[in-house]
Amino acid sequence: QVQLVESGGGSVQAGGSLRLSCAASGYTNIMGWFRQTPGKEREGVATIYTGAGRTLYGGPYYADSVKGRFTISQDNAKNTLYLQMNSLKPEDTAMYYCAAGKEIKVPTLLLYPSSYNYWGQGTQVTVSS
Repeated sequence: QVQLVESGGGSVQAGGSLRLSCAASGYTNIMGWFRQTPGKEREGVATIYTGAGRTLYGGPYYADSVKGRFTISQDNAKNTLYLQMNSLKPEDTAMYYCAAGKEIKVPTLLLYPSSYNYWGQGTQVTVSS
């Protein structure tokens, strides 16, 4: 079983920055950040291989909408996943979720929620114009 606890959400003006954190317990092979707004499907934002998949496939992988603005990283010593979000836009407003999976998936599947078995409770990010 993997437990995930997110933190770091909040409100910021457009152009600002936030860093999300996800403390994880248990072994994982893939982890990622997803976001969701009311009435829309959950979408992948940034994902990373946390185990052997990194050697096979490299990464990380980002949604086109956040490339160049968001950075996903992992602190192995703290077993914590981060999402550094810069140049935030109002359209980045959403509930952000941390996700983890035990099975290695090919890169084309990493941004799909169905590839992940475990989810955090979510943290709200609000960007005002």
